[in-house]
Amino acid sequence: MGYKITDKLKGSQHVAEGTAYAILFTIGLCHLLNDMIQSVIPALYPLLKDKFGFTFAQIGVITLVFQITSSVLQPFVGQYADRHPQPYSLSLGMGFTLVGLVSLAFAPSFLLILLSVALIGCGTAVFHPEASRVAQMASGGRKSLAQSIFQVGGNGGSAVGPLLTALIVIPYGQHAVGWFALAALLASLLLARVGNWYSMMLAEIKTRCLRQKAMCALPKRTVRMALWILVLMIFSKYFFNACMTSYFTFYLIDKFGISVQQSQYCLFAYLAAFAIGTLLGGFIGDRYGRKYVILFSILGAAPFTLALPYLNLGWTIVMSVMSGLIIASAFAAIVVYATDLMPDKVGMIAGIFFGLMFGLGGIGSAFFGWLADLTSIEYIFRVSTWLPLFGVIAVFLPDVRSGKKVS
Repeated sequence: MGYKITDKLKGSQHVAEGTAYAILFTIGLCHLLNDMIQSVIPALYPLLKDKFGFTFAQIGVITLVFQITSSVLQPFVGQYADRHPQPYSLSLGMGFTLVGLVSLAFAPSFLLILLSVALIGCGTAVFHPEASRVAQMASGGRKSLAQSIFQVGGNGGSAVGPLLTALIVIPYGQHAVGWFALAALLASLLLARVGNWYSMMLAEIKTRCLRQKAMCALPKRTVRMALWILVLMIFSKYFFNACMTSYFTFYLIDKFGISVQQSQYCLFAYLAAFAIGTLLGGFIGDRYGRKYVILFSILGAAPFTLALPYLNLGWTIVMSVMSGLIIASAFAAIVVYATDLMPDKVGMIAGIFFGLMFGLGGIGSAFFGWLADLTSIEYIFRVSTWLPLFGVIAVFLPDVRSGKKVS
């Protein structure tokens, strides 16, 4: 369903009745650029490990610092934005990312690498809560689709990042990371235009949030229970995904003896499937219900993940693609479902769940890195493939629309 615009907004070339696709695709493109930059970090791991002699535990700590930096700040950024919207903070936050990229390109030591990824994490912390709010503002009522368009941009960037790293950074070395600063500069310019649209929409936001809050009449205890279930869903999804994004290349190199560049192409296949699955989840969520997308996405991936450690190279890639395609469809549904529970706190909820995504992903990466040093890369894959089975508890999620539990 569409929304009625105010007289102040009429005549703007970017604002129209219904879903504002121009804004959605712009914010999706910026998410692509932002997450493409982020994905350079794990794609660099084989190069950094060889150059500096890092252990798997140190590789895990690099990811942990990046993820924790962004995850700790995101809920606070979102909560502040709910009370005091800052439309141009999106463009400003990308400046942190730009500085972090330049620093990472020339960092000569472990500590400076940690500082660089922390700066990139700060940029991410500013970007995600406000950008997620913009996606819902531009949705015209099709919130799962809007969140998926936004999220698929990020997943697309995560898929392209390792590919570009294989083509640009691996052949030319660490300094070539500096070229990605151009992507941060482009994103900053685009986000300044989005900020202009956002500032004009501020008059509409308060009225819409009050209307949506009145429609959500679930008891507080039910809301808390549902949020804890969603947190467990994020845990199972992103612990598994952390193992894939940080260590899949090492697993393929160790077990099948392929080159670093070939392993990056395999990671690209998984991440590309992840991006496609995110978009499909948005279409299905608006049509059939977000609860069922969450249930199918997490639990439905289990047969494919469980088969991963026991196959040859070709079938390993096929199963990884199927796993990414299915499990990716959950995140947009989870975020929109959570914001439907608390529609007057979109920024805070988006910040919490994006923060959990990065935080749990970072903890998962550090945990699996520690475990890999104690055991083996193959062992951590056998452990991680059981995580999607946690998805079964999604059956206890309530129906947001009616406030009644649906089995």
